[in-house]
Formats: sequence, C-alpha cells, structure tokens
Amino acid sequence: MSDLLQVQRTGSIETWTLNRPQKRNALDQAMVDALHARLQVAEQDQSLDCVVLTGAGDKAFVAGADIAQLRERKAADALVAINASLFDRLARLHCPTIAAVKGFALGGGCELAMACDLRIAADNARFGQPEVKLGIMAAAGGTYRLPALVGLGMARELLFTGRIVDAHEALRIGLVNRVVRSDELIGVALEIAQEISEASSIAVRRTKESLSRLRPGGPEAIAAESAIQADLFESQDKYDRMDAFLQARRQRAARRAASQEKS
Repeated sequence: MSDLLQVQRTGSIETWTLNRPQKRNALDQAMVDALHARLQVAEQDQSLDCVVLTGAGDKAFVAGADIAQLRERKAADALVAINASLFDRLARLHCPTIAAVKGFALGGGCELAMACDLRIAADNARFGQPEVKLGIMAAAGGTYRLPALVGLGMARELLFTGRIVDAHEALRIGLVNRVVRSDELIGVALEIAQEISEASSIAVRRTKESLSRLRPGGPEAIAAESAIQADLFESQDKYDRMDAFLQARRQRAARRAASQEKS
C-alpha cells in the first residue's frame, strides 16, 4: 500500500489514514489513486465490516484539493469527475464507513467526509465548502450530499458563502453525528465500528443497500455537477482567484521562514 494511505486492520475493521500531513492531507492525484487502489481491494473483501477513514496529524482530515494542481485543470478534467467518481465509489462500498475528522475538512475534504456513512468530529474540526471563493463550485457531491444532510436552506447558505463551521455547529445542523475530544476521536470511531461489526454483517449490508435508495448521487448527479464545473474551470475568474490564493500562501511561507531565521 502507498505511503500516502496507511492501512491498519483489527479483526474485521480497517482504519485508513490519509498520510500527507505536510500538505494537510490535500487530495492530489496520487492520493486519489491510492484510495482507488485500496477500494479495489476492499470491494472484494467480504470479511470487512467497517472502515474508519481519518487524516494524519492534528491540523486536517483533508484540507481540500491541491490548489496548485486544481488551478491547472481544464474543462475536460472536470468532466472526468476525478474526485466525484472516487467519493461515489466510497459511498457504494458494501460495508459502513466512518469519517473521523480532526482539524480542517474543507472543499473536497468535506465532500469526502460526506461520502462516508457516519462522521465523528473532534472538537477542533472545521467543515466548509469554500470553492466559490476560488471561482469554482463544490462539484464532488457538495450540491447533493450537503442538502441531504443539513437541508436545502442551510446547504444554500454554506455553498453560496463558503462559510466554515466549527464542530459544534456541524453537529447542530446535522453534518456530523458526534463531537468528541480530539484525543478521543479514533477511540470513539473504533468503538462505533466495533458495535457495527458485532451486528449481523449481512443485515448491516442489506440495511445499507436499502438506505442507498435514499442516498443522493449517482451518474446523473455527478454528470450535472461536472458539466457546470467544466465551465468554471475555464473562467478567468478561477485563474485570478487561485493565483491570488497561491501568492498569499507563498507570502505567508516567506514570512514564516524570515521569522524563523530571526529567532
């Protein structure tokens, strides 16, 4: 397994850790490929009862897409639905999945968490879909999974403004199932996974299958989001906003480096 995705197995439960902490576990193509590779294995493993998905380090579950890579994507890339296809595959996995979220879950990170069946948040977790601030939209399930979880009115507010919510607001609006202390996060997620594993595997899987009839997504929803995103990927506004974001990040890095030299 790729170093980008660390897998730990305990009985019939697996913990998948996205391991790119120096980039706040940002979803680049290599990370997407690593998740697809693991899903291919998991889909064939009928002994697997639950997956806990989390991020390495304390700062982020997944802070979003890699903006430098995202800036270079064109309309054709949007139509491939790189992240949306991955998240839909995760949502269709035969066993329940739990997102254990510490720190930032923004953009694609929030959409990845929403593709899981359950979300457990550390008290330092932050959720948001800030894509509109970069001249694009939440096009990896954001426009259909978020309304399904928090309602259309709240989803509109979050998607139109790009506002980030803390863990307790996320719990209040229905985006997460529980909020726990940061040091308890993985333990609580694994306790829930253990409860799931102690139930009848076939009953749990058939329950998930039945619930999937209510689950938003699928090829038509992915295609609709991707078509709109394709137009946005070619807009000058996207390039201007992402260039400004990347320039501000370089300036912050330069200031930190200068500060460290002085100290």
